[in-house]
Amino acid sequence: MDGRDKPGHDGFKIVTLPLTRRGRGSCVKGISLLLAGLIAVVAANHASAETTLITLGTRGGPLPSKDRAQTSNLLVVNGTLYLIDAGDGVTRRIVQAGYDFRKAGKIFITHAHSDHTNGLATLLNSEWEYQRAEPIDIYGSGVEPLVKGAIDYLTPNTEIRLNEGKARPMADTFHAHDVLPGVIYQDANVKVTAVENTHFNFKPGMVAYGKYRSYSYRFETPDKVVFFTGDTGPSDAVVELAKGADIYVTETSAADDVIELYKKTGAWQLKTPAEQEGFLRHMHEEHVTPEDIGKMAAKAGVKAVVMTSRRDN
Repeated sequence: MDGRDKPGHDGFKIVTLPLTRRGRGSCVKGISLLLAGLIAVVAANHASAETTLITLGTRGGPLPSKDRAQTSNLLVVNGTLYLIDAGDGVTRRIVQAGYDFRKAGKIFITHAHSDHTNGLATLLNSEWEYQRAEPIDIYGSGVEPLVKGAIDYLTPNTEIRLNEGKARPMADTFHAHDVLPGVIYQDANVKVTAVENTHFNFKPGMVAYGKYRSYSYRFETPDKVVFFTGDTGPSDAVVELAKGADIYVTETSAADDVIELYKKTGAWQLKTPAEQEGFLRHMHEEHVTPEDIGKMAAKAGVKAVVMTSRRDN
């Protein structure tokens, strides 16, 4: 990509900034690289721009990558920052996008997988270190233990910094909210509605059963509707909540590519047959392919699709 503005859809334009990665890819990669292998800014035309979407991190899965950050998206509405997911590298990506990381005061976690949360502790600590006084609210399922764990992890640093003049305890700054489906947040800029998707399918007796949910979020702003699927399998509930959205931000996966990557790293060979079977089920039932995305987006009648959270090899 050459960094120039790209024509968009229905009043939107896409501004792309190139990364360092080069080379050929599969057909699926070709579809997703336009929007997933770069920083993409999707905005209303500048004359009346109020809502801006920035894909900060487009790398799906827990495997680190040299040139892409893990999953995170930034929605800016009338100058206010709303962060959706906080994968590894999110703080740096906010800065690279030209925004003040201290102003990320509302954080929405789609689900508690590590590639959507690895950067949360770093972001929270950076905001605390650099004197953000206003509370920071984190919404999702499983975020209360996540935030408590982050505070516990940062306790040695916090106690040292308190000796250096800091006065505000972290627990007074960070507020986690485990939420149920429905409207979970509303202010003058956005109304946020959550729906449970099909990324998690825990059976009775599993340690996670009844404890954690995976959410998709609908953000209604004064001028646009932006929908974030998070990670999900095919889901009628997602289609229903996404109806009529201006922008549909979705993960995309290809099981064969992921397995090829696991084999290349040796991780596949270390799995037992039962683990391999479970992983295949997870990839086929709890993620979506480009074909799945097309069907869901068509049913929902969305105006534009952004494919992200891609696992490449």
